[in-house]
Amino acid sequence: MTLKEVDSTNTFVKLMLAKSEPVPEGTVIMAEDQLAGRGQQQNKWYSAKGESLTCSIVLYPSFLPLKDQFLLTCAISAGIYEALKPLVGEALKMKWPNDIYVSDKKLGGILIENQVRGENIKSAVIGIGLNINQVSFPDWVPNAISLKQILQTDYDIKYILLQICSQIEHWYIKLKNGNVSQIQDAYRQEMYWLNETHRFKAQQHIFEGIIKGTDTDGRLQVEQNGQIHTYNLKGIEFLNKQ
Repeated sequence: MTLKEVDSTNTFVKLMLAKSEPVPEGTVIMAEDQLAGRGQQQNKWYSAKGESLTCSIVLYPSFLPLKDQFLLTCAISAGIYEALKPLVGEALKMKWPNDIYVSDKKLGGILIENQVRGENIKSAVIGIGLNINQVSFPDWVPNAISLKQILQTDYDIKYILLQICSQIEHWYIKLKNGNVSQIQDAYRQEMYWLNETHRFKAQQHIFEGIIKGTDTDGRLQVEQNGQIHTYNLKGIEFLNKQ
């Protein structure tokens, strides 16, 4: 389903799920104009009318315990990565936990919102935002880049969505089949700054560290002075290269 205008595709889908009529798994809602896009921790997401891919996908991963929810993030990230890599190449990376980067600029992001039943996930709304055909961004959107800026050509947004959905389905089936190590390995290999020395900030302390991966709970693992430290979302800040 394509909407002309909506505040947020994730909000729209969650309202659909709250109604009595069932929403089939794999339902995709795409917006031509998203007025109030959201990122992690209530961050705003900027999208340009007719130039951005903003969509939400409905999944029912009832087989997945809530404690393993980061595996869903890994599977979705792997799907998006596989869909975009033929266009962007090796510069494409997934910045922990859910940003999509090309070199050192942000191409897009993922927002997964789960509804829980008992100890398992009842439903998941997968929100995806990607900069496709923008050539400029407002001042309050730092460090952004679009496919058009990278490759100097316009792209069919619906075609890119089709490729993303196909790859997400591929990796979601792997998750259903219990291919956990393959999914974890794929996410780790895609990670931004993996095995590189960079500057970080945590608890007002600036330090140099090396990203080594994530633990089973999805916390970032950073090596400092030969020891591995783990960080939750918003517990560590990536500092720009100098």
